[in-house]
Amino acid sequence: MLPMVVLSKPAMEQLSAATTLFTEVPLIDLSKPDSKNLIVKACEEFGFFKLINHGIPTEFIAKLESEAIKFFSLPLSEKEKAGPLDPFGYGNKKIGHNGDVGWVEYILLTTSNEANYQKFSSIFGEAAEKFRCAVNDYVSAVKKMAYEILEMLADGLKIQPRNVFSKLLMDEESDSVFRLNHYPPCPELHQEMNDRNLIGFGEHTDPQIISVLRSNNISGLQISLKDGNWISIPPDQSSFFINVGDSLQVMTNGRFKSVRHRVMANGSKSRLSMIYFGGPPLSEKIAPLPSLMKGEDSLYKEFTWYEYKKSAYKLRLADNRLGLFEKIAAS
Repeated sequence: MLPMVVLSKPAMEQLSAATTLFTEVPLIDLSKPDSKNLIVKACEEFGFFKLINHGIPTEFIAKLESEAIKFFSLPLSEKEKAGPLDPFGYGNKKIGHNGDVGWVEYILLTTSNEANYQKFSSIFGEAAEKFRCAVNDYVSAVKKMAYEILEMLADGLKIQPRNVFSKLLMDEESDSVFRLNHYPPCPELHQEMNDRNLIGFGEHTDPQIISVLRSNNISGLQISLKDGNWISIPPDQSSFFINVGDSLQVMTNGRFKSVRHRVMANGSKSRLSMIYFGGPPLSEKIAPLPSLMKGEDSLYKEFTWYEYKKSAYKLRLADNRLGLFEKIAAS
């Protein structure tokens, strides 16, 4: 069995202090006419915002959550039939290939129409189709919302064409993925330790363009502010949270910041989260958009999404994945 990842005492003290901070995370009402400018500001200042009035049908959310809970409630021996990751399927505690572990189990799926649910047929039988439909309905709705957000960002930045970001996710070769994370209760943690001290998913940035997250009504998500302090994000199962990814940071030449975040586990309650990671086609070249440069020098070397993805997943979660692609300023 893999070891639990527990914060050191200094990190625990920092965390304790961080959770007492009150910072107003940007709240975007997608139905308001000024939301595009507020989204740009949120991406510049936080790389993260909370989204309400998003239009995602509540039945899609409830149906997928119900199907996910059914899966994660199965005995481990059953769930493991949907593994190992190759790269899609079921995973438990191991995060990537470089020794990162967390108090988490998960399902990773491609969002293409060719997604293979054969692994789940051996577990769910005929009910596998119900699971597939729940994922497809939810992901289809979330994709449309992601497209809309990216087009609003282009409007807010006053760049053309307005689909300059969204077309990368709409492309039939888009390398987008969908992840269901389950953070089970940890009895040892509940009995012996403060609930905040166990790492569910270690600190990292998302390498893609944009991430769309929702969770059940259990806390755990934290983001890092520019000053390095961590703040806890109050859970809200009816809202979505949007993360700027590394690729969008590069495309905006650092104007938008890819948010560093992590998840803390809970001693007594089960946390479920669903994340759509909107990625470009593997061959897509990622570089600052000329229309945003305005005479500025590029902070990044041009690279393909394949090159960046390959590089990023060779590193540890907490590493600065963009470091290898940053241009060194002339001395």
